[in-house]
Amino acid sequence: MSDRRLDIKIGFACNNRCRFCVQGDKRYHAEPPSTGTVRAELEAGRADADGVVFTGGEPTLRGDLLELVTHARSLGYRTIQIQSNGRMFASRRTCEQLIDAGATEFSPALHGPTAALHDWLTRAPGSFGQTTRGIRHLKRLGQPVLTNSVVVRANVRNLPALARLLVSLGVDQFQFAYVHPVGTAGEHVTAVVPRMEIAAPYLIQGLKIGLDAGASVCTEAVPYCILPGYEGCVVEARIPRTKVVDAGVTVEDYGAYRLHEGKRKGPDCPDCRYFQVCEGPWREYPDHYGFSEFRPVPAEDAG
Repeated sequence: MSDRRLDIKIGFACNNRCRFCVQGDKRYHAEPPSTGTVRAELEAGRADADGVVFTGGEPTLRGDLLELVTHARSLGYRTIQIQSNGRMFASRRTCEQLIDAGATEFSPALHGPTAALHDWLTRAPGSFGQTTRGIRHLKRLGQPVLTNSVVVRANVRNLPALARLLVSLGVDQFQFAYVHPVGTAGEHVTAVVPRMEIAAPYLIQGLKIGLDAGASVCTEAVPYCILPGYEGCVVEARIPRTKVVDAGVTVEDYGAYRLHEGKRKGPDCPDCRYFQVCEGPWREYPDHYGFSEFRPVPAEDAG
């Protein structure tokens, strides 16, 4: 059995309205897959996948989530992750039910170190308190918690403070994911997407705080040249081969999609030490900001 992973977007309803949501307005027109459809995807995917991620939208809003998690466990998936905004985890009972059904990992999202910032970004008053309470429940229940924080213009200078909060919450891993300029973020790029040369020192400070505390830390969609000394935190090198099922569209190999369609390299990138392993930024980023920030790393300068 390979380490391939199945990523199923089981619906697009959400109780947040994030200012940077990659799914945009899918909640208004994309039909969620039926229970039978998701069960069939789980059965087909098990042929070569050991792990499954239930995501969306907000997967915890589905009334059949426990049934789907139970079915995944019955099929023998070793890793069953719930990727969520984390608000429903504020109910300890919900956490316990998901664990009993077979969930083995939880990936809640926290986008700011304070309620004022996080709730402004999610446009959901009270979401910060619910998500942080949910993280505490999960850790008290002994569960692996791998958080995701989207890096946007409004929170970029707060990344070190966010890292300190995540460390204090005891998360096992935190990820800083650079905002993808599509969906809601694509409608207001200059207001939402920070320049990477501005974000770089805050990203590095946040990563250092996590590493010094013994946490696993990573970045997504940040080229190697932006992270001198922290190239080992680039998550793309660790992502298992993933099949994505999204609103009726299936991507058999999300890594190949990122490399050939989702991301883009600049004209100077072939001169970089990391050219063969780096995917570059999301392809929409240089459409707005160009490639001048991405400077090749000479072989002798690489760690």
